[in-house]
Amino acid sequence: MRGPINEHAHALASEWKRLTRVATAVALLTAPAFFLVLYESDHLGLVLSLIVTWLAVIAFRGLVEVAVRKLIPWPSLYGADERLKNEDIVARRRYWYWRGKVRRLPLYVLGLIMLLAFCQLLFAFAGVSSSFFNPFAGLRQIFPPDTLPQLALVFVQLPLLLFINVFILFGPFLFMAVRGIRSYEPGDASWGVRIDDVRGQAEAKEEITRVITLWQSGEEFEQAGGKRERGLLFLGAPGTGKTMISKAIATNFNCPFVTIPGSGFAQMFMGMDALVVQYLAYKARKLARKWGGQCIVFIDEIDAVGMRRQALQGAATAPAEPTSIHDLCFFGPNGSITPSGDLVIESRAWREALFASRGRSAPHSGYGAFMGAVRGRLERIVPGLFGGYQGQALNQLLVVMDGIDEPPAVRKFLTNRANTFLDAMFIVPSKLGKLPLRLSPPRVRPEQIYFIGACNVPIDVLDPALTRPGRMGRHIWFRTPTKEDRLDIFDLYLTKVAHEPNLDTPHRRDELARITSGYSPAMIEQCCSMALTIAHSEGRREFGWRDIVEAMTTVETGTAQNIEYIQEETRAVAIHEAGHAAAGHVFLEKEFLSTRLSIRKRGGSLGHYQSMEKDERFSHFRSHVMGTLIMTLGAMAAEHVFYGENSQGVGGDVGSATMTAAAMVGYWAMGPDPVHIEGSLQGDDDLEQVLRRLERIGNAIMNRAGGGAPFAADPVASILGDRDKRRAAAQILGQAYVTAYALIASNREPVERIADTLIERKEMHGDEVIDMLNGVGLRRPELDLMDDRTWPTV
Repeated sequence: MRGPINEHAHALASEWKRLTRVATAVALLTAPAFFLVLYESDHLGLVLSLIVTWLAVIAFRGLVEVAVRKLIPWPSLYGADERLKNEDIVARRRYWYWRGKVRRLPLYVLGLIMLLAFCQLLFAFAGVSSSFFNPFAGLRQIFPPDTLPQLALVFVQLPLLLFINVFILFGPFLFMAVRGIRSYEPGDASWGVRIDDVRGQAEAKEEITRVITLWQSGEEFEQAGGKRERGLLFLGAPGTGKTMISKAIATNFNCPFVTIPGSGFAQMFMGMDALVVQYLAYKARKLARKWGGQCIVFIDEIDAVGMRRQALQGAATAPAEPTSIHDLCFFGPNGSITPSGDLVIESRAWREALFASRGRSAPHSGYGAFMGAVRGRLERIVPGLFGGYQGQALNQLLVVMDGIDEPPAVRKFLTNRANTFLDAMFIVPSKLGKLPLRLSPPRVRPEQIYFIGACNVPIDVLDPALTRPGRMGRHIWFRTPTKEDRLDIFDLYLTKVAHEPNLDTPHRRDELARITSGYSPAMIEQCCSMALTIAHSEGRREFGWRDIVEAMTTVETGTAQNIEYIQEETRAVAIHEAGHAAAGHVFLEKEFLSTRLSIRKRGGSLGHYQSMEKDERFSHFRSHVMGTLIMTLGAMAAEHVFYGENSQGVGGDVGSATMTAAAMVGYWAMGPDPVHIEGSLQGDDDLEQVLRRLERIGNAIMNRAGGGAPFAADPVASILGDRDKRRAAAQILGQAYVTAYALIASNREPVERIADTLIERKEMHGDEVIDMLNGVGLRRPELDLMDDRTWPTV
C-alpha cells in the first residue's frame, strides 16, 4: 500500500506515463520521413510542409491516445500525491480533446460530402460543369467576384433579421420583467426610516443588525474561522414590520440594495423567469464590484417564487388539532368568536390568527368554468402556455445563491479550453523553467451577494432547498404586536403628530395600548393621522382622546353608520351587549380586561363587546374555557331575563358556543362537571336529574346548522355525531347557560344600568368600560340546582 492507494494502481499510473512517452517518441521519430515525402514528392513549400508534418504528428499521437485508452483502464489515484494527480489531469484533458475530435470526424466528412453534393445540384440548375472535389471553379462562374459583397451582406442580414424578430416578440415582455428589479446605490434614495423607527421587534432588530454588520465588515470573523450567513428569511404575519425594516436596512447600511417582488418572477413565457433571476444576479454583482464587494438583494413576498415544489410535497398531512377557541371560532375581519361580529377576545392566539387572516386572499382565476376547462386542456398540451409553469425561477435562484462564489464564467471557459488545447498538443510543456506555459485558474469573484426574503406564510410552505443553511438559513421571526409593543409604537408615532398633552400621560398611553387589540404598526400610524384629520376638520390644530378613539374604531370596524334604531331595538341591542359584558366581567375578571362596549353599527354588527388578556398565555384551563362559554351565552340569557325570549341576534353566539363545547369534549378532554356550579347535590339521583335537565337545555341551544355525518369533513359535526360526546357537549352548554341566566337574573338591576349607560353614550372604551362595570355592583350568583326557579326555560 502507498497510503490509501495500492501498488497495482500506482504501477499502472507509472506504466501509463512511460507508454505515453514512447508513443510521443515514435511520432517524433517518424516525423522527418513524413516531412521529406511532403517536401520532395508533393512539392510543398518548406513552411507548409513543416506545418502539415506538425499537425500529422499531433493527430497521430491523439489517435494513439484514444485507441490505447479504450484498451487499458484508467488508474485509480485516490489518495495519490499531487504529481501523479496533475499528470492524470493532463492525460484526461488530452483524451477528452481527441476523443471529441475522433467522434466528430464522421460528421465532418458527412457534412463535407453533403456540401459538395449541394454544390453539384446547384451547378446542375445553373448549367455549369465542375469537378466534384473542386467546386470552386463552378462557384466562381455562378457568383462572380463583383457580387461577393452583396452576397456577404445577405448572409449577415439573415441572422440579424432573425434576432430582430425574436427581440420584437420577447423584448417587451423581458423589458417589463426586468423593470420590477429596483436597484439603489448609497445616496440614491432615502425612505426616511431608521432602525430605531421599527418598534415592537427588539429581538428581530438585534439579530438583523448583528448579521448585517458581519456582512459589511466581517473579515476578522472569517479569519477566526467563522462563515458569514448567505441569506436572511423574515417570517411573520402581514403588517409586523418586515418590509419596513428592509427599508431601514437600505437607508442606514452603506451598501447597494436591489429589490424585487416575488411576483416579479412570474412571466408569460416559460423560461423567462429564469432569465429574470440571471439578470438579478448580474445587476447585484455589478453593483457589488462598484461598491466594495457587497450587495443586498431583498425579495418581498418570496413565497410567490419559493413555494415548496410539488414533487417534494409527499403525502398530505392531517390538519392540526385546534389549540384555542380562535382555531374554531374566528369570523370577520376583526376575528370575532361569533359570526355576528359582536364579541372579540384578544389573546396571543387571536392576534396570530388575525394577522394571518390579513395575509390571505381568496384565489380568483378570472376564468369561467368552461374557459377554465379549456385552459386546463391547453396547458396539458403545451405546458407553460399561460404562464402556468414557473418552476424554473426557483431552480435558477437556488443555483444563483450557490454560485455566487464561482469564478467568472467566460474566464473559466476560456482558461479550460486554452489549457486543454495546449495539453492536447503533447509537445508544449507545462512549464519552461519557472515560467508557466498554462493559464492560471481564474480567481473566485471577490464580491459577496447576500439575500433577504420576506413572506407571510408558514416556513413549512417554502421549499426546504431555499430555507436550508447556506442559503436562507437564518430565520428571523416577527411577532404580532403585544400590548407592550403597541405602547412602544404609539410612543414613536405620537411624537410625529400634533396632539393634546393629556395623551402623553403614562395612564393614557397604557390605555391606548390596551384598546388597540390586534393593531399593526401601519394601523397605529393610520389612526394617529386620521385622528389629526378629524381634529382639523373641526377647526382644531391638535387631536385629543375622543378623536383617536373615533379613528381607531373607524380603522378597525369601518366608519360608524349613522343609523338610528327604533327605541325598542336600541334597548334590545344594549341589553344584548350588556349581557356579554356582565358575564365576561364576573367570570373572566382575573384574566381579562374589558376594552370596548358599543351599540353603534359598524360593518354587519349592531354592537360589540371586546376584551383582552391581561397576560400572554399559550394554554388555558377548563375554568377559563367555561368562562368564555358563559360570556358567549350571557347575551342570550339577558334577552330571556328581560324579554322572556331571545332574538335572532343570538344565532352567532349559539353557533360559537356549540363549536366551543364540541371542542371541549372532542379535543381537549373537558367533560361536563356540574360540581363546578356552586350548590349541593344529594346523591346520584339528584346528579342524574341535573345532568338530564342540563342536557335538555343544551340540546335546545345547540346549533345544528353545520352538522353532518360522523365522518363529515367538519370536525365539529364529526364530534357531535358521537352520541356520548353529543350528550357531554349538550350538558356543557346547559351548564354554561344556566350559570349565565342565574348571573343576569340575580344582577338584573346592574345589567339594566349598564344598558342605560350604553344607550346614553353609544360607545365606550378602555377605562370607561372598566369603571362602569366595577361601579354597578355585579356579583357572582349562588345556584341551587335543586330549586326549579334556578332553571331557565328555553
